[in-house]
Amino acid sequence: MRYVDGYVLPVPKKNLKAYLRMARMGKDAWLKHGALDYKECVGDDLEVKWGTPFSRMLKLRRGETVVFSYVVYKSRAHRDRVNAKVMKDMASMGAPKEMPFDVKRMVYGGFKVLVGS
Repeated sequence: MRYVDGYVLPVPKKNLKAYLRMARMGKDAWLKHGALDYKECVGDDLEVKWGTPFSRMLKLRRGETVVFSYVVYKSRAHRDRVNAKVMKDMASMGAPKEMPFDVKRMVYGGFKVLVGS
Protein backbone atom coordinates (compact mmCIF):
# COMPACT_ATOMS: atom_id res chain seq x y z
CA MET A 1 0.00 0.00 0.00
CA ARG A 2 1.46 3.36 -1.05
CA TYR A 3 2.26 5.92 1.64
CA VAL A 4 2.39 9.71 1.37
CA ASP A 5 4.00 12.40 3.51
CA GLY A 6 2.12 15.67 3.12
CA TYR A 7 3.19 19.19 4.05
CA VAL A 8 1.41 22.54 4.01
CA LEU A 9 3.44 25.59 4.95
CA PRO A 10 3.37 29.37 4.84
CA VAL A 11 6.20 30.88 2.82
CA PRO A 12 6.92 34.61 2.55
CA LYS A 13 6.72 35.49 -1.15
CA LYS A 14 10.09 37.23 -0.85
CA ASN A 15 11.58 33.83 0.17
CA LEU A 16 10.14 31.79 -2.72
CA LYS A 17 13.44 31.72 -4.65
CA ALA A 18 15.28 30.43 -1.56
CA TYR A 19 12.48 27.92 -0.97
CA LEU A 20 12.73 26.76 -4.59
CA ARG A 21 16.46 26.10 -4.20
CA MET A 22 15.76 24.07 -1.05
CA ALA A 23 12.87 22.22 -2.74
CA ARG A 24 15.08 21.21 -5.68
CA MET A 25 17.65 19.82 -3.24
CA GLY A 26 14.86 17.96 -1.48
CA LYS A 27 13.59 16.48 -4.73
CA ASP A 28 17.07 15.27 -5.66
CA ALA A 29 17.61 13.73 -2.22
CA TRP A 30 14.23 12.00 -1.88
CA LEU A 31 14.26 10.56 -5.39
CA LYS A 32 17.92 9.49 -5.07
CA HIS A 33 16.99 7.45 -1.99
CA GLY A 34 13.95 5.79 -3.51
CA ALA A 35 10.87 8.00 -3.13
CA LEU A 36 8.43 7.29 -5.95
CA ASP A 37 7.27 10.89 -6.47
CA TYR A 38 8.00 14.34 -5.07
CA LYS A 39 5.91 17.47 -5.62
CA GLU A 40 6.17 21.07 -4.39
CA CYS A 41 3.17 23.25 -5.29
CA VAL A 42 2.70 26.98 -4.66
CA GLY A 43 -0.69 28.54 -3.93
CA ASP A 44 -2.62 29.93 -6.88
CA ASP A 45 -6.37 29.80 -6.15
CA LEU A 46 -6.53 30.33 -2.38
CA GLU A 47 -9.72 32.37 -2.05
CA VAL A 48 -12.12 29.43 -2.27
CA LYS A 49 -15.88 29.82 -1.71
CA TRP A 50 -16.39 26.60 0.24
CA GLY A 51 -14.50 24.71 2.94
CA THR A 52 -11.66 26.23 4.92
CA PRO A 53 -9.07 27.95 2.74
CA PHE A 54 -5.44 27.08 3.37
CA SER A 55 -4.81 30.79 3.92
CA ARG A 56 -7.18 30.81 6.92
CA MET A 57 -5.95 27.47 8.26
CA LEU A 58 -2.34 28.74 8.25
CA LYS A 59 -3.32 32.27 9.32
CA LEU A 60 -1.37 33.69 6.39
CA ARG A 61 0.21 37.04 7.00
CA ARG A 62 0.56 39.85 4.48
CA GLY A 63 3.15 38.88 1.87
CA GLU A 64 2.90 35.11 2.46
CA THR A 65 1.65 32.31 0.24
CA VAL A 66 0.99 28.60 0.76
CA VAL A 67 3.19 25.73 -0.39
CA PHE A 68 1.61 22.27 -0.54
CA SER A 69 4.09 19.41 -0.89
CA TYR A 70 4.00 15.65 -0.89
CA VAL A 71 6.33 12.70 -1.23
CA VAL A 72 5.12 9.23 -2.29
CA TYR A 73 6.61 5.95 -1.03
CA LYS A 74 5.98 2.23 -1.47
CA SER A 75 4.90 1.87 2.19
CA ARG A 76 5.34 3.44 5.61
CA ALA A 77 8.41 1.26 6.25
CA HIS A 78 9.87 2.41 2.93
CA ARG A 79 9.18 6.03 3.96
CA ASP A 80 11.06 5.51 7.22
CA ARG A 81 14.10 4.06 5.41
CA VAL A 82 14.14 6.78 2.74
CA ASN A 83 13.73 9.61 5.27
CA ALA A 84 16.58 8.28 7.42
CA LYS A 85 18.90 8.37 4.40
CA VAL A 86 17.70 11.81 3.31
CA MET A 87 18.28 13.31 6.76
CA LYS A 88 21.87 12.03 6.71
CA ASP A 89 22.41 13.58 3.27
CA MET A 90 20.83 16.98 3.79
CA ALA A 91 23.67 18.60 5.74
CA SER A 92 26.27 17.48 3.20
CA MET A 93 24.09 18.75 0.33
CA GLY A 94 24.23 22.33 1.60
CA ALA A 95 20.76 22.56 3.12
CA PRO A 96 20.07 26.02 4.55
CA LYS A 97 20.73 26.53 8.24
CA GLU A 98 17.64 28.75 8.45
CA MET A 99 14.45 27.66 6.75
CA PRO A 100 12.84 30.15 4.32
CA PHE A 101 9.47 29.62 6.07
CA ASP A 102 8.02 29.50 9.60
CA VAL A 103 8.62 25.88 10.67
CA LYS A 104 6.32 26.27 13.70
CA ARG A 105 3.35 26.92 11.39
CA MET A 106 4.09 23.99 9.05
CA VAL A 107 1.40 21.29 8.93
CA TYR A 108 2.70 17.77 8.32
CA GLY A 109 1.53 14.16 8.44
CA GLY A 110 1.95 10.68 6.99
CA PHE A 111 -0.98 9.13 5.13
CA LYS A 112 -2.03 5.69 3.91
CA VAL A 113 -3.35 5.93 0.35
CA LEU A 114 -7.05 5.08 0.14
CA VAL A 115 -7.54 5.64 -3.59
CA GLY A 116 -4.87 6.09 -6.22
CA SER A 117 -2.91 4.54 -9.02
